[in-house]
Amino acid sequence: MTETSAKPENQEAPAGAITDFGIDTTSMSTGEAIKDYFARMKDGQLGSIPAVLGVIVLAILFSALSGDFFTLRNMANLLAQGAGQTIIAMGIVFVLLLGEIDLSAGTASGVCASLMALHYVRNGNLLGSMGTGVFITFIAVLLLAVVLALLQRIWAGAAISLVGIAVILVGAPVNAWVEMLIAICTGTAIGCITGFLVSKIGMPSFVVTLALFIVWQGVILQFIGEGGTLPISTSDTLNAVANGNLSVAGSWILFVVAAGGYALLALGQHFSRLRRGLVVQPTPIVLAKVGAVAVVSAIATYLLTVNRASNDLVVIDGVPYVVPIVLVLLVAGTYVLNRTKYGRHLYAVGGNKEAARRAGINVPKLRTSVFVISSSFAAIGAIVYSSKVGAVNGQAGGLNTLLFAVGAAVIGGTSLFGGKGRIMDAVIGGAVLAIVNNGLGLLQQKPAVVNIVTGLVLLLAATVDALSRRRAEASAR
Repeated sequence: MTETSAKPENQEAPAGAITDFGIDTTSMSTGEAIKDYFARMKDGQLGSIPAVLGVIVLAILFSALSGDFFTLRNMANLLAQGAGQTIIAMGIVFVLLLGEIDLSAGTASGVCASLMALHYVRNGNLLGSMGTGVFITFIAVLLLAVVLALLQRIWAGAAISLVGIAVILVGAPVNAWVEMLIAICTGTAIGCITGFLVSKIGMPSFVVTLALFIVWQGVILQFIGEGGTLPISTSDTLNAVANGNLSVAGSWILFVVAAGGYALLALGQHFSRLRRGLVVQPTPIVLAKVGAVAVVSAIATYLLTVNRASNDLVVIDGVPYVVPIVLVLLVAGTYVLNRTKYGRHLYAVGGNKEAARRAGINVPKLRTSVFVISSSFAAIGAIVYSSKVGAVNGQAGGLNTLLFAVGAAVIGGTSLFGGKGRIMDAVIGGAVLAIVNNGLGLLQQKPAVVNIVTGLVLLLAATVDALSRRRAEASAR
């Protein structure tokens, strides 16, 4: 009889276990692993399965209702449409893992977008654009963020915020990379302030971020003006972020790097654990996963390298730039959560904050750090969605941006109760919302219908999360 290690009564399996046939206690055969996988599903550990099924069902539905949905041009456009909100959602996953919420991520991204656009449109003269009083106040807020980050020993947050201050005070000339750097540094500074209010002052994250949501909305209007619009489409670099494509050769290089890198990592780790006699997934399942990723990636790359222009005189091909951007963030975020002590601490605190504190984890610092990450991702998302529309206005990062970002994380399988989630969840959930918006747009539905359907999808996802958690708790008794 095989021995299994004892577990506390209410302890859940790791968040990713259900989605990758993970085995906690002992090695199994392929058949046993598959049987165990469905047993976990029955016990309520669904992971991102509902979202994946949602993607499939919605894709079939919209392809049946609109002949334009599965065209190459629309598929490429679909990737760029949802990328900005998906990136914001990836940052929010870190916050949700602790059972917190960041309602200010949307308007924080809008502040970053407005600064980026203001620096570009005003030829780098932020002082002249803002006015002396507003400019001094802005710099003072950034300095405050540095001080608060240092007090909490968030060294990266302090350093990045300082870089932003230096770039702005030096009066760096117009350059797309400078504008994007200012946006990211500002996002990091905002996260330092938000995190301090939540972790050190002890205010509920819902109240803090709701208040800051309103504050940052006012800041956007101060920078841009009511009804104002700052165009950035004339910058080739900023415009290319969401609208440009890799070359055909570059697209296939990306395929080799991404699919090959995943295969080397997955197989290398698998056989390394086998040699050391450690618990592993069945080899056929690992090979099947690697093969599936390679095949799907190859097909997608091939289709995206076909000319998708409607005019024969124009050539539009290659993988959109947003794909490698999202992939880099996905890989980095997944590595942090799965392979670092920091990631393990996040899951520990999200599962049981008091137990984590007693185990010696610096909970306040950890709580601050997730808001820094969330706001930094929000800044990157702002760059992407601003590039897509080619301008920044007073509604940048408004209510829909935030709700869609939070919705993407939850729909993908990240729990609102903390302790369960992956960066991949945000990508899958973002795909669901992007398909809903894109498909309804092709059907020429009114914004009211889009909002109703999106809200119902989010409500369904939250319901599935609550029911699956209740089922898992009941099964653990």
